[in-house]
Amino acid sequence: MLTKNDIKLGKKIKKLRNNKGWTQAELSEKVGVTEKHIQFIETANRKPSLKLATKLAKVLGVKMSELFDF
Repeated sequence: MLTKNDIKLGKKIKKLRNNKGWTQAELSEKVGVTEKHIQFIETANRKPSLKLATKLAKVLGVKMSELFDF
């Protein structure tokens, strides 16, 4: 079941991605998932695994704690 925090996480990832000027396709390529997977995470239709969340934080240039700081 998805929660408010899932929505906040998706919005945070989208904001960080946009700040870098990247498309969903560019971010997906950098972390090794499909563009659709990134779309699902950003719209809170899917939760990232811990492994993917770690990759997202690294690629987006933030600490895990910052990624989940809502």
